[in-house]
Amino acid sequence: MGIQRVQVWDLPVRIFHWGLVAAFLGAWLTSEDAETVHHLAGYTALGLVAFRLLWGFVGGRHARFADFVPRPAALANYVRAAMQRREPRYRGHNPAAAVMILFLLAMVALIGTTGWLMTTDWGWGVDWLEETHEAAVNLTAAAVVVHVAAAIYESRRHGENLVRAMVDGYKRL
Repeated sequence: MGIQRVQVWDLPVRIFHWGLVAAFLGAWLTSEDAETVHHLAGYTALGLVAFRLLWGFVGGRHARFADFVPRPAALANYVRAAMQRREPRYRGHNPAAAVMILFLLAMVALIGTTGWLMTTDWGWGVDWLEETHEAAVNLTAAAVVVHVAAAIYESRRHGENLVRAMVDGYKRL
């Protein structure tokens, strides 16, 4: 049986992914100097997360949360197997990647919500909101570094360009 290229990531997932990359990076780069652009990028990120949550229930097979959200035992089994370098391959997200995706979605939602609240009369000048927003940004940036490093590691380990898969939608199986 030869290696075949199979479409895994549908166009909405790919647009969401790269749109979120651009929005997060844009918000991060403008956090101190360009308030309007920062807010626009943040609201774009929040809108993209809202879209992805909806798409997680109505989208294509590998976009659906039911396809990739792991049970705790499945995650533990995957991590154990990965530590022995015997983990199974997945057409969509593996359990560890799925947890990262859920974490990133939650964190971007938290960042966007706290950012928006800081612009309201209620949240203007509220220190804990600003501190939560900043801590969430820093934690998310660290998680993004882990996410990218894991994608590069898995790409090299399995001889498959996972970044390219998120561009054209195809993975080798």
